[in-house]
Amino acid sequence: MAVFSSLDGREPDLSFDWGPPSFNPRGTCGSVSFSAVYSLVHFILLLKSFFCKSYLQKTIVNCHENLEGFQIMTVRAVKERAVKLQFACWDGDCQLQTPCRIQKCTTDFVSLTSHLNSALEGFDLEFCKALRAYSACTYRNSKVCRGNLVYHSAVLGISDLMSQRNCSKDGPTSSTNPEVTHDPCNYSGHTEAREHQGGEKAHPTTYLFCGLFGDPHLRTFKDHFQTCKVEGAWPLIDNNYLSVQVTNVPVVPGSSATATNKITIIFKSYQDCTDQKVYQAVTDDLPAAFVDGTTSGGDGNAKSLRIVEKVSGKYVEMHAKYIGTTVYIRQLGHYLTLAIRMPQELVMAYEESQDLQLCVNGCPSTERIDDSGHLPLPVMGQLLPPGGAAHPWSVYTLETATTKCHEKILVKDIYFYSCVFDLLTTGDANFTAAAHSALQDVEALHPRKEHWHIFPSNGGDGVGKGSKFFVGLGLVCLILVVFL
Repeated sequence: MAVFSSLDGREPDLSFDWGPPSFNPRGTCGSVSFSAVYSLVHFILLLKSFFCKSYLQKTIVNCHENLEGFQIMTVRAVKERAVKLQFACWDGDCQLQTPCRIQKCTTDFVSLTSHLNSALEGFDLEFCKALRAYSACTYRNSKVCRGNLVYHSAVLGISDLMSQRNCSKDGPTSSTNPEVTHDPCNYSGHTEAREHQGGEKAHPTTYLFCGLFGDPHLRTFKDHFQTCKVEGAWPLIDNNYLSVQVTNVPVVPGSSATATNKITIIFKSYQDCTDQKVYQAVTDDLPAAFVDGTTSGGDGNAKSLRIVEKVSGKYVEMHAKYIGTTVYIRQLGHYLTLAIRMPQELVMAYEESQDLQLCVNGCPSTERIDDSGHLPLPVMGQLLPPGGAAHPWSVYTLETATTKCHEKILVKDIYFYSCVFDLLTTGDANFTAAAHSALQDVEALHPRKEHWHIFPSNGGDGVGKGSKFFVGLGLVCLILVVFL
């Protein structure tokens, strides 16, 4: 039965040329019917479609096995993509004869994400960076992988995951070598980057601690402990990255002791990590935001600088990841306390004109209440007889102040003696909590446990400078008596 007929009713000549005019495939076989050719082509295309579908199903299984946990594709999305790929097979694009490096892209993505933990902070940021790197790799291979089903499945999977994780298409990408990946807004990664670039083992980062509390008592970055007057505004820290200023006011009339009622912190702008941010706290106003109303610095989810409110109106923490710095601020009673940890190399990054920094160089000698680190404490038996009170307004005696402080601070270190000094000086029991919290901040931020406690050489169980002289003189006399 003829499929077509000519206009004059005669059966048309269905033979046609398969090649150039000089080539005639008829040979001894004669004419080839169009219907036969059509049936043959139709059979071949159906066969290719069948193999394409089979290959696609196998690809889905393999992708799920190799990339389990990363959700490269969803079943529904892959089935939808299968319909589109079927038409590509009809066009003859399903043959995988061109070189394609999609497997390398996938392997790099797995390497970049295999160590990530979705329960930890920063997971989404790092995962999005890895996805963008994966996407960029697939884009570079788009031409050579045009007919590769794994490639198209990967592209679809990347799109799905970027939507699920709210990843932007534009942004930083992860390095294809996870061992040298470096986030410029994460100070903890600077050491690894320098080690890779220099080819030698880099020294671990050295962190320093400074704290201010109470009357006020200052613990410098060098672990020197001082008690100072420093009435008015004074800089604790002033380097190229951070400025911290405190304002101290007299605690009781007729006493040189002061306490902090205002803290101002300036986080200076740094590369693309953060703009300049200013934080200010005063008595009865301990905000959980910077003065501009924001709670973080940095773009997107990076949050290279952020404020965390621990106790509303009483305790906040500031984490500056880009400079490896942590700040604690508390209000106890009517006064504020501060504790800070910062890398040594950044602490020392300041100009000569910035040398007035209490955390770095301590208080000026004219502002010191203590004597070379030795507090003139009544507990040492130097100021008051047992049972006497430091000031008429103080409700504490030497014994009751010691008992009160011992309730919070079990170790008789400098924090314990500072507590006793403050109680006898002010009569304010909130200074007990201030000393205790200051010690807790040391334990949380100070990098060296063996330096947490500082013990005064002129303590209750020790011997003062004058006593040491007489003890030494007595030993000399005893030796002379024995040998003469």
